[in-house]
Amino acid sequence: MRPSFWLSACVVAGSMVGGPCWAQPSASVHDRPLAATSPEPSLAAERVPLRVALDAAWQRAVVAREAEGQLRRTDAERLASQSLWAAPPSLTLSHRDDRLQSNDGARETELGVALPLWLPGQRDAHQGVSAAASAQAASAEQAARLQLAGELREQAWAWASLAAEVAQAEGQVQSLQRLADDVGRRVRAGELARADALAAQAEHLAAGTALTDARQRLDAARVRWVQLTGLTAAPDLVADAVPEPTAEPSMSSHPELQSATQATELAQRRVELMRHSRRDAPELTIGVRQDHAGSGASSEGSVVVGLRLPFGGDARNRPLESAALAELDVAQTRLQRLRERLESDVALAREAVRAAEVQREAGTTRARLLRERAELIGKSFDVGETPLPDLLRALAAAAEADAALARHTAALGLARARLQQALGLLP
Repeated sequence: MRPSFWLSACVVAGSMVGGPCWAQPSASVHDRPLAATSPEPSLAAERVPLRVALDAAWQRAVVAREAEGQLRRTDAERLASQSLWAAPPSLTLSHRDDRLQSNDGARETELGVALPLWLPGQRDAHQGVSAAASAQAASAEQAARLQLAGELREQAWAWASLAAEVAQAEGQVQSLQRLADDVGRRVRAGELARADALAAQAEHLAAGTALTDARQRLDAARVRWVQLTGLTAAPDLVADAVPEPTAEPSMSSHPELQSATQATELAQRRVELMRHSRRDAPELTIGVRQDHAGSGASSEGSVVVGLRLPFGGDARNRPLESAALAELDVAQTRLQRLRERLESDVALAREAVRAAEVQREAGTTRARLLRERAELIGKSFDVGETPLPDLLRALAAAAEADAALARHTAALGLARARLQQALGLLP
């Protein structure tokens, strides 16, 4: 029996979530059937779950700092709403005398403290605003994490898809190398023409070029992953594979929807605060006064109690009320549009999963048939019944089918990840 070749295939029967496959050399196509290959050691040695990668990416994200700042701001507003006074107290000090007039020694000194008072219901309304702002900041943080998780999922599946493409290209290079070696031996033995050896070598070189291009794109995907997460380990998509929920989950738990709902609640609370703040805070002044009538007269002390009541009016209240009502109207409209968009996104994501499943199933069958055909033609070529061009065409068709199957499998995994994203599920 002449030495032969083995057509490597990067095929995953199920969901491609465990990483790329690695071509294993074989002595002959007759020794064993074509099957899925084992993971690449260099890529499978260290993997990180998406939930861990999300935490790492969150620590590097600018939006995380914004969310932390917003939470600190709401905490400060909550503490301010619990104060006894509507604003910080102020110290008042006044002094007058007749030095520039009669200069009889008359003088008057007053020292007091001005205490801003809450209007009726204003303090409770202010506490309601601070509580709603705190809840909105927390929900906005979750929505930002979900948005970052979507970017993370896209990058993870891009890496997995390109890694599978590289593994398939490496297997194809190995197969064509063995074929070229076999053809070269048969040319030297006088069984084949030199043109066949040149054709086999040309196919091997073309496969090598494709492998170099695939590796470059994989390196670019790896760099983007490191920039996003700061991690060099590959994403572990097996650990984060979540089955599609059988029951329709409640959209009320979606982080984006919760954030929009809390924003609407915050706008409503601000309208209520505006209605309890139709004038500036009144001020209660408590102090002491010392009067000196003139030279030779004794000083007299007294206690001063004053109340300052600012007036409200349309010139002051109408712009503030209009702004608060406009904010509420925008928040309610945004919430309604967001709910409609999320429902359509979920429907489209489910349809994309179904389409990807159909494509992956068809690709699996096609790859199996073309690999079997390539095996039969390879056996025929070994015994000299089939010319080399027919074998090269069969190998190319089988390799293209394997590559298409790897793409379909990655597309299915990405479609499922996008469905989880549309449902608002974090890794």
